[in-house]
Amino acid sequence: MARFRKDPDPRFWQLNRSIDFDWRLAPYDIDQSQAHARGLMEIGVLSEEELGQIDAGLERVRDRIAAHGFEFDGADEDIHMAVERLLGEEIGPLAGKLHTGRSRNDQVATDVAMVVQAHSLRAIELCGAAMEQLLTLAEAHRDWPMPGYTHLQRAQPVYLGHHLLAYFWMLARDVLRFQFALDSASVMPLGSGALAGVNWEIDRDSVAADLGFEHVTHNSIDGASNRDFVLDYLAAASTCSMHLSRFGSEIVIWSSTEFGFCQLDESFSSGSSIMPQKLNPDSAELLRAKSPRVAANYSTLIGVMHALPLTYGKDMQEDKEPLFDAIDTIELCLDVTEGMLAGIEFDRERMEAASGDEMLAATEVADLLVRGGVPFREAHGIVGDLVRDAVEQGKPLSELTPDDLRRRSEHLDSTYYEVLQRSSWLESKRIAGGTGSVPLAAQLDSARETLAAVKARVVEERS
Repeated sequence: MARFRKDPDPRFWQLNRSIDFDWRLAPYDIDQSQAHARGLMEIGVLSEEELGQIDAGLERVRDRIAAHGFEFDGADEDIHMAVERLLGEEIGPLAGKLHTGRSRNDQVATDVAMVVQAHSLRAIELCGAAMEQLLTLAEAHRDWPMPGYTHLQRAQPVYLGHHLLAYFWMLARDVLRFQFALDSASVMPLGSGALAGVNWEIDRDSVAADLGFEHVTHNSIDGASNRDFVLDYLAAASTCSMHLSRFGSEIVIWSSTEFGFCQLDESFSSGSSIMPQKLNPDSAELLRAKSPRVAANYSTLIGVMHALPLTYGKDMQEDKEPLFDAIDTIELCLDVTEGMLAGIEFDRERMEAASGDEMLAATEVADLLVRGGVPFREAHGIVGDLVRDAVEQGKPLSELTPDDLRRRSEHLDSTYYEVLQRSSWLESKRIAGGTGSVPLAAQLDSARETLAAVKARVVEERS
């Protein structure tokens, strides 16, 4: 740069140079440059012939960067300067006109917004694919009983289909979060300049429409300094990865020999270097482990932006590595989740046997007492006494005698034994959102509608 007489110290150059990671912005930077050039032609800065040369030159730059074995020059500081240099090699001094009416500050903000838009949509698409597998499994296992857990202790029986749909609705909420990030990034910063706007009356709305943005920023200072859309994406990815970690953890537990509820396909499992019998759920374990990494990316950027004075500081260069890492991680994890679900197999007999534990009917007995007029808190205590009696006598609840029952409550009669028949435990949950067959059928209908809406949204955004 003309202001400087000294070359940068090699140590500063290594710290300052961003081409090693922001090269991923290349296709977005080229798309943006082409749209910006069209905007410059509309106000007479470029002729139609010059626009044609710049557009063709940028396409050759795109091909060069995408070619196998391409390497950036050691003097390239960032992707924006690299593209400008390569364009100069293609079309000569005319390349210097392209930077008229923009700054690297609004240029990079626009590139990153385009990245967030593209990958928010990709995340929605991948969430939809995983949701579809969960829905398919839920429909196929809508009447398979299993124990539900609290504190990892058997609590109440549920249908496997109902349990799987819990993850469906988590991902449905993740779709909404990624959609918010997409919408947040659909406001074009280009035209903000370094911070105060530019001296050229480029039609920002036209350029925005050209690039697929819905709006333009209202304030040039905010436009140059805003990274909320990156934080919105990272927040969505953090929550989504947390959901996947919960799913991964349950798969690890369920596939253990002690539980034996399911088994992953071999293509998503690994063996042991020393124990030939092992079939390890490594894919599920890694879903569990990746979540803190994505959350750390969010924490990194919010820390960078914390208390940062307006408008641009080089600190903001640190937005890209956490964003790119989060993109790679969450997209891979979602893709793996879809693949795991497609090949997972459940053991109906193991789950059904575990769900037949009579202790899981304790709440049913308490509700029986409530129907007889006993306040719930009192009923809770009575059933707790019955459970302790059964445990101390080493017998199931159904083997307690009528005398045992009368000793605890005058309200207990033969209907107690009827309630302990396991067929009623699941179907008694008829409330909307419950695990019973009727509300589960309604939930499946809602899930189908939700999935159809997600797919339609992806098609609409891509059109």
